[in-house]
Amino acid sequence: MIKGRELTRRRLAALAGTAAAAMAVSSLPAGAQENWPQRQVIIVVPFTAGGTTDMFGRIFAQAMQAKYGQPFIVENKAGAGGTVGAASVAQAPKDGYTLLVGTASTHAIAPYVYKRLSYNAETDFQPISLFAQLPNLLVVSPKMPVKTFPEFVAYLKANSGKLSYGSSGVGASNHLPAEMIANLTGTKMAHVPYRSSGDIMTAIAGGHIDLAFDNMTLAWPQAEAGTVRAIAVTSKDRSPTAPDVPAIAETIPGFDVATWHGLFAPAGVPRAIVDRIAADVKAIYSTPDVQAKLKAVGAVAAPNTPDAFTMFSAAERNKYRDIVKASGIEPQ
Repeated sequence: MIKGRELTRRRLAALAGTAAAAMAVSSLPAGAQENWPQRQVIIVVPFTAGGTTDMFGRIFAQAMQAKYGQPFIVENKAGAGGTVGAASVAQAPKDGYTLLVGTASTHAIAPYVYKRLSYNAETDFQPISLFAQLPNLLVVSPKMPVKTFPEFVAYLKANSGKLSYGSSGVGASNHLPAEMIANLTGTKMAHVPYRSSGDIMTAIAGGHIDLAFDNMTLAWPQAEAGTVRAIAVTSKDRSPTAPDVPAIAETIPGFDVATWHGLFAPAGVPRAIVDRIAADVKAIYSTPDVQAKLKAVGAVAAPNTPDAFTMFSAAERNKYRDIVKASGIEPQ
């Protein structure tokens, strides 16, 4: 277990260093709001430190601090599938000094799994840019007698109600795939929420839970280290990081539950600042070195414009609205 975690941390450190170097030499975009930033910028990560969302937040923060010479501070505000941290940014001043690393969980799934969400995912935020997209990876305990997805389904049916899976909470991107599989196979699994992906991997390795559908960035290094066994990816296609691991869609046509991470500001932040930060994100994620290192941890760089990210977020909400309804998940 330690070996896999150390591998992930080393990859993150190398990636962050490359991003910072790229930003240090990039030029400032022309236009208004040239005085931004004049003080500390807070980047809220709505999950615990050490997870995938935290990784993207710290890559961005280190690169931006290297460029502007101002502190870019990551604040981890975990809770309720990421919605606690997201809500805090929705209520923050509209000046560009508080940003959010949002995910499919906070901005596409949460509106349909929480009865009383304390923010509006569509109107309370200004999308800035995607960071990256990545699939989830179905991993199981090495003690489980399955090596393929069809074997997993057969074992699940034979042991309905006996297996347990970990996630970061109701509505998290690593919760929904498990509920979808249970619904599609007519089975039941016990849901065990954890504070972080690292805790989930430790629980599987320790025999406390049987499986998880977690992000590639942390789950794949654990699979490489042998502490968990990789069975399938949740995206419609195989991951270039692990091309020998099949997609669930190869067994269940149309299955596609990939996740994403991107940067948001409170709605109302001046567009000049939004455009400027989006250009910075593009500079970070467009370098070949950063893209190659993202691939090593299972992610694909996907920077885009604020308008494109706004359209993408809307499409994702529509997609997950239908998925949540089909999965039979009752809003909490």
